[in-house]
Amino acid sequence: MTGRLNSAQPYAIGLFRIVVGLLFACHGANSLFGTFGGETPDVGAWPAWYAAVIELVGGSLVLLGLGTRAAAFISSGAMAYAYFKVHQPQALWPIENSGEGAAMYCWAMFLLIFTGSGAFGLDRLFTKRSAAQSGTAADQTPVAA
Repeated sequence: MTGRLNSAQPYAIGLFRIVVGLLFACHGANSLFGTFGGETPDVGAWPAWYAAVIELVGGSLVLLGLGTRAAAFISSGAMAYAYFKVHQPQALWPIENSGEGAAMYCWAMFLLIFTGSGAFGLDRLFTKRSAAQSGTAADQTPVAA
């Protein structure tokens, strides 16, 4: 059974990346454009407008699997900042300070820094192309515990 699960790991990571990226991008669109009933910050307003741009662009890149590790790194940092500067001063625990979303996005993006895009990502497509052009095989072996 472990062998089957390990062989499915890139697909599970890919689906995880797609869902997290889509939700994160929707959160950014909500903040930037007022879609889904959100309020829009003034252009350039710190930190709300910058956070919304990071959420929309970072979420879109993660969704597509394009520059996943870099986009996830910046997105994770933005959510850590959001948690510690906006939510934690109100109370210690995320359940008390409404910071569950920021904490979950922070850790989900942090995970994607280390796992990469998984299956279905444009990163993987470009890696295969560059490996074929250089004549070396790209190592796509998933890390298993």
